[in-house]
Parts: sequence; structure tokens; C-alpha cells
Amino acid sequence: MSYRYLLFHKPYDVLCQFTDEDVDGVSRRTLKDYIPVSGVYPVGRLDRDSEGLLLLTNHGSLQHRLSDPKFQHPRTYWVQVERLPDEAALKQLRQGIIIQGTKTRPATVTLLPEEPKLPPRDPPIRFRKTVPTAWLELTLTEGRNRQVRRMTAAVAFPTLRLVRVAIAHLRLTGLSPGEWRELTAAELHPLQDLCR
Repeated sequence: MSYRYLLFHKPYDVLCQFTDEDVDGVSRRTLKDYIPVSGVYPVGRLDRDSEGLLLLTNHGSLQHRLSDPKFQHPRTYWVQVERLPDEAALKQLRQGIIIQGTKTRPATVTLLPEEPKLPPRDPPIRFRKTVPTAWLELTLTEGRNRQVRRMTAAVAFPTLRLVRVAIAHLRLTGLSPGEWRELTAAELHPLQDLCR
């Protein structure tokens, strides 16, 4: 079998699957609208209202190694939050937050000094003149359902925009929303080592 490994920049409002059940006669955009490759599946998920890097493959054991939380592969996000987080909130995020009765693993969290260079989101986030926003870089080693949003909400700084920028050593750099490409040999080599 020939394995395929694709990187995709998932736009906002796209389902992280290839098919969709029409809801009330409304069809939603899926991966099929962007990726004309059959037999590949996403490694992990990004919510419909999240954007950024998605790895797709037909290599089942690699998919398992990167998805199973016990292997603790890092995923890095740029997170725009409402208001300006203080050091106490950042410390809580770093130490772990109780979500649905279970504490998250410690996260690496940095307050970014300026807004990262990202393509505009369509539609844009809500803007309120009286409420400032800030950007965090947050790296997790587990992937619970809506984890980043739940973590920032728990410390009273709700997420407004969420963009995954890295999965392990793979980066979003060079892909515009809706674009995909095959992995390079240099990107693929460390992933193949995981499956040996």
C-alpha cells in the first residue's frame, strides 16, 4: 500500500470530515470541498469554528501514534482571547485546569507581544471597542474535545479565534486557508520513525 501524508490549512466553518448529513436542508463545507484525495483521514480534529493545520493520512499506525494522548505529541495553537490575561490566569493554564471533572495536563503558554500575521477570518470575530483582546501561544500534549476553548473560559478569558499552527514538528507556514500539500521528505522522516 502506498501511504499518503497531506498538510491542510483548514478554514473557519469547515467540518473536519469528508461527508456531512444535511441539517435542515443546509449543506456545510467539508474536507471534500478542498481535498480531492480519497482514502485519507484527519489525524485528530479541529472544530468547525477553529482554523489551521490538519494532517491527513491513510497510515493507520501513524494516525494512532499522533492521536492517542498517551504518546503526548505537542500541538501548538495561537489563541485570541477576550481581555488581557494576567499572570495568575497564565499560571493556571500552565499548571492545568479542571475540565469536566478531570485536570488537563500542564500546557506551555506564552502571551504573544503582538498579533500574529494570519489571514483575515471570514467572517471576522466580533469586535467591541471597549473590550481589548490578546493573543496566546498555547501548546498541549492531549486533545480533549474543545479543550483550548474550555481552558481559556475556565480562567475567564474566552476564546475568540483559535488557529492550530503546529503538530509536533509540522508547521502551518506557507499554506493559505483552503490549501493543501504533500509532506516533504524532511517532514516525513521524523513521522516514519514514530512507527518503527
